[in-house]
Amino acid sequence: MALQPVVKRSVSGDVFEQIAADVLSGELVPGATLPSERQLAEALGVSRPAVREALQRLAAAGLVAVRQGDATTVLDYRRGAGLEVLPRLLVQAGELDPKVARSILEARLHNGPKVAVLAAGRLGVTDAETVGALLTGSVEALAAEEDPVAQQRHAMEFWDHVVDAADSIVFRLMFNMLRAAYEPALAALAPIMSAEVGNVEAYRELAAAIVAGRPQEAAEIARALLEPATTALIDVLDGRFNEETT
Repeated sequence: MALQPVVKRSVSGDVFEQIAADVLSGELVPGATLPSERQLAEALGVSRPAVREALQRLAAAGLVAVRQGDATTVLDYRRGAGLEVLPRLLVQAGELDPKVARSILEARLHNGPKVAVLAAGRLGVTDAETVGALLTGSVEALAAEEDPVAQQRHAMEFWDHVVDAADSIVFRLMFNMLRAAYEPALAALAPIMSAEVGNVEAYRELAAAIVAGRPQEAAEIARALLEPATTALIDVLDGRFNEETT
């Protein structure tokens, strides 16, 4: 018998997820007011403290505005939310949103070469040795891997080291959120990503350019590595979006 760990659910977390889903799907439009804490607690069958905690999380995420003694108002997440909502936007009601997926891929193609430039330009001699060992380890693990999903994970580990070497908190936080949005789709993306993650030599060349401190070369290799799969995925998503809108 294969037993699975029991996941302890948070009541306030469930309230947060339900309201966040309605805001991000557009069911709750910007400017709409939520029922009072008491009304929400009664409707959801939870305690008022649980509702209050959920509303505070929603406010911190930029999805609602909570004013003491006033109604809680839905905000336009496009203006106030951060990257942390990306995973929820990518998959809603079990369906992948093609436009959000395309945006993530575009950001990936734009950011990859920029991060490679920063990494190549900021390494000292000692750092270069450490980063070189980490990048080489990821490349060799990628070269030895045959499973397409595991290959993508090794590739993400490689880029994780590159982001660390770039020493940019903004790119680090962006990478974290893009990765969180990307990981659930690894199996579905495997057929299109196989050419990219199977291009072990390009990863080796990129690692060498970064460690040698050659920013321009690193950027060119990174773009050449990322662009084919990114373009192919965007074409697939655009085709799917066109089918859904016709």
